[in-house]
Amino acid sequence: MATPNKARQHLTQTLADTAARYQRESVIPHCPSCAAPCCKLDKLVLELDWAQTKGLWKLEESRKEFDKRLASGRGPIEIRPANGLYYAHSRPCPAFDPACGCTVYTTPLKPVGCSDFPVYENEGEVMADLRCEAVDIEALKARLQEALGPEARLRERADRDFPFLVTLSARLPGK
Repeated sequence: MATPNKARQHLTQTLADTAARYQRESVIPHCPSCAAPCCKLDKLVLELDWAQTKGLWKLEESRKEFDKRLASGRGPIEIRPANGLYYAHSRPCPAFDPACGCTVYTTPLKPVGCSDFPVYENEGEVMADLRCEAVDIEALKARLQEALGPEARLRERADRDFPFLVTLSARLPGK
């Protein structure tokens, strides 16, 4: 018999695997025909380390020089530094090519947020951002139910402040 901790780990892994599979099979294939690609960064904020920032924006200067330029207001206006990282938003990602999509999706330069958006597992729950036109919440719930089995109970709740963010949590009988 599985311990509660192992059962929870198994549930979390099942949710993560199912969310990733849904993203890979249902969301990503839609990206080339999307009317509002998240790469335009009007919905998504990218969290970047220095290597990603330097590579994506093709920077030749040192990090120190770049930080000074940002602080003086002469840097890319879409980038904000915070806590040793950089956050990009409000302008298309430099890796986005309207003709072919993302040019760095399969490289180490790809930000984590590009893999997570719009469906991902977070602390034992599945998060779905309904601003993405490829997300079908009913299809996602059906996939999760199938993966977890008919005895599992799924709960759906929208964020009070951001109703387009939906959390799906699962509960197995006796848990």
